[in-house]
Amino acid sequence: MSIIFDLFIHTPLWGIFIFTLLIIFFALEGGIILGKKHRLESEKEDRSPIGSIVAATLGLLAFLLAFTFGIAASKFDERRMLIVDEANAIGTTYLRADYLPEPHQTQIKSLLKEYVSVRLNALKPGKLTQGLKKSEELQDQLWQQAVDVAEKNPRSVVVGLFIQSLNEVIDLHAKRVNIGIHIRIPIIIWGTLYFVTMLALGSLGYQFGLTQTRYSGITLLLILTFATVITLIVDLDRPQEGLIKVSQQSLIDLRDKFNHNK
Repeated sequence: MSIIFDLFIHTPLWGIFIFTLLIIFFALEGGIILGKKHRLESEKEDRSPIGSIVAATLGLLAFLLAFTFGIAASKFDERRMLIVDEANAIGTTYLRADYLPEPHQTQIKSLLKEYVSVRLNALKPGKLTQGLKKSEELQDQLWQQAVDVAEKNPRSVVVGLFIQSLNEVIDLHAKRVNIGIHIRIPIIIWGTLYFVTMLALGSLGYQFGLTQTRYSGITLLLILTFATVITLIVDLDRPQEGLIKVSQQSLIDLRDKFNHNK
């Protein structure tokens, strides 16, 4: 199961789109062939329930698509809010550093400026692993600075507030990594979605075969629509690639503010 999941998540979006097109096409064509064969074998059989069955399977497919899209959209919104929260936490930590004694104040501010740049650069193609490693190194340096200043000022309320905001920055990093890299729509949901898609389009093709009605233009439109929607859901579930990306404007604005205050 894990091998199938790894193969699925590492397949590029264009590959997912083509794969989905083929799955839907062969399910539809297979249903048409079975429908034609059954029509020739049983001309007098009552076929009135077929339309209800097709409508039910298509309705179930629509429900699963909406359910899966809801999961992906929810994760997308969570990633968007985490970026805003992280920018706010870094900005608060930077402001609280103003109350720390030198040389810690200057060193911490410099590290925070570098940290924001590293976070933005990590989103460039091929830079993720390097960016995460560098982010954690900077976190260690920032924490060491916090430990040093806390040891020299053990009863300072300001130092306590600074450590609190710095701890929030580190926690938000862990949350962004978790929701952005590790948490994906489970493979069982994808498997169920594709299975129901095959059943729904197969039953539709079966109806086409029984009734000897086939609308090539509408059929092609249907195949493209389902393939596009499923690929869109996959895109939402992959924050590091595709056309739908979370805006980094909050961090960009924070970096520009830091550069302006030099």
